[in-house]
Amino acid sequence: MSKLLVRPHAPDPSGSVLEITPQSAGWTHVGFRVIKLAAGETFDGAEPGRETCVVVMSGTAEVTAGDLSFGAIGGRTSVFEDKAPGAVYVPAATTYAVTAANAVELALCTAPGKPGGRARLIAEVDMPRETRGKGTNTRLVRNILPETAPAEGLLVVEVITPGGHWSSYPPHKHDTAAEGEETALEETYYHRLNPPQGFAFQRVYTDDRSLDETVCVQDGDVVMVPRGYHPVGAPHGYDLYYLNVMAGPHRKWIFRNDPAHDWIMRQA
Repeated sequence: MSKLLVRPHAPDPSGSVLEITPQSAGWTHVGFRVIKLAAGETFDGAEPGRETCVVVMSGTAEVTAGDLSFGAIGGRTSVFEDKAPGAVYVPAATTYAVTAANAVELALCTAPGKPGGRARLIAEVDMPRETRGKGTNTRLVRNILPETAPAEGLLVVEVITPGGHWSSYPPHKHDTAAEGEETALEETYYHRLNPPQGFAFQRVYTDDRSLDETVCVQDGDVVMVPRGYHPVGAPHGYDLYYLNVMAGPHRKWIFRNDPAHDWIMRQA
């Protein structure tokens, strides 16, 4: 199995079914965890040196952070429902709790941060959906925590790629710090499929092909992108959702398309 692929496991006592840390990934910035809670269950969290974006991907949950209570947030029946998720930004060293009102799928997106900030709800109005691309390159994008919103390092976005379409395409990368031209960002892709028995493909490759892997992803898998281009394809009949988490030395998303395929962007 590819070293870039992380598969879910049976829930541990906290409800965690998937964990990626900088140590397990072999990088510096991005952490990612998926928690599944039944109605009435609570997850308590705190990251002393890391900021967290708590994303209620599906279900409804009561969320508190520090001395703030945000009430019931979320409400989607699945990640494929055309509705924003529930989301809360939690600064480093701030304790938080998530209590499920019904079955909840929770994502914890983390990056290095300093204490002293204040938690906040990310409102649905601040996460509008946009359509990118055209033809079979069309996908639906919702920026949960973009670079225009306050945070120290985190960038969080979710995308739905309809069956038979491509995404993160033309292939692009963001692994080199070049002022005004490209930023260096680690990234994770958390994949869900509808119907869930489907599959999708993601290729991760560098210009010199020192890294060149094509990964078959199933429902609930994560692909880690430490560097290189990383396009995704969804087969006919299976819609693909993915949640991206990015972070690096500078909180800005500037990417470079693969020059061999950049001509696609110039089509009329």
